Amino acid sequence: MSLYAKKPFGLAPGMGLNAFFVFTVCLGMGYSWQFALTAIFIEGVIFIILSLTKVRELIVNSIPASLKKAIGAGIGLYIAFIGLQNAGIIANDDATLGSLKSANSLLFIAGLLVTAVLVALKVRGGILIGMLVTTLVGIPLGITQLSAVVALPDSVAPLFVKFEWSSIFSLDMLVVVLTFLFIDMFDTIGTLVGVSVKSGMVDKDGKIEGIDRMLMADAVATTAGACIGASTTTTYIESASGVAEGGRTGLTSFVIALCFAVALLFSPLFLAIPSAATGAVLVVVGVMMMSPVRDIDWDNYREAIPAFITAVMMPLSYSIAHGIMLGVITYVILNCVTGKWKEVSLTMKILAVLFVLRYALM
Repeated sequence: MSLYAKKPFGLAPGMGLNAFFVFTVCLGMGYSWQFALTAIFIEGVIFIILSLTKVRELIVNSIPASLKKAIGAGIGLYIAFIGLQNAGIIANDDATLGSLKSANSLLFIAGLLVTAVLVALKVRGGILIGMLVTTLVGIPLGITQLSAVVALPDSVAPLFVKFEWSSIFSLDMLVVVLTFLFIDMFDTIGTLVGVSVKSGMVDKDGKIEGIDRMLMADAVATTAGACIGASTTTTYIESASGVAEGGRTGLTSFVIALCFAVALLFSPLFLAIPSAATGAVLVVVGVMMMSPVRDIDWDNYREAIPAFITAVMMPLSYSIAHGIMLGVITYVILNCVTGKWKEVSLTMKILAVLFVLRYALM
């Protein structure tokens, strides 16, 4: 992503895809982790082919400007929701609201206020400073737990190229590969579109500069990740925090890669950062991601309703992909039914049909 695409995006195993890997493929379907890694490797190879043939680029460029702006806002809501959930402010219960009196929640609120003030004052590195301050305050409260500073990483030898080729022609393998492919494709597209629009890395026609190289970098990362035992590696939404601080080039992603390498040795130190500190940062970044919605024509309901559904369904469904799919379906139906079907591209119509079939067959 740094040397080839020259863009400020980091890549890491996708958390939603992690869950599908473990709970659906391994625990639900009863397959081995080697089977799941094989599916990811095949998915990565397909991604490379789709990137070389410009199919993924065609899909990105076919998305209307209003939906592209909504994707950025939806990602903002999504990562803010993740931050609130990590801090315990939003809880998984019938009332959805967690405790505001717990030490972790109070630390989150304090960290959010500190970070917000620094950002409002335009302090350079305010987001990072806010996270560090929150982490330090958590030490006397017993929330920041530091067991060690340095530790050697585990060897990748037990996971290296552990593929299960005997099952590659089975129906279950096809289903798993297509599911990984579908989710990963639109998670990646959503992240690249949303963060690129926010950072101004689009031309006057709404096309993203260098999208073909970004997609190829992502595809290669997915394939390489499977070889060393990682679930689907994808461009991750937290890249928005670096872009919010001014990152625009491959230098940003190069520094991210170096920091990840350092983190392998200092993992106990980084793991000590509490969820209250990272949660506060995600909320502030979520606010920063919301600005593109001001350019959506909210008086034109053929544009406004699909845009709203795209944005709001990302946090509610806990999935960037679902937000995009439901937004595309709504956009195509509204415009076709109201006599604007000629203005809808063929690619969008095909995507809408595929998305409807995907939900019908779930």
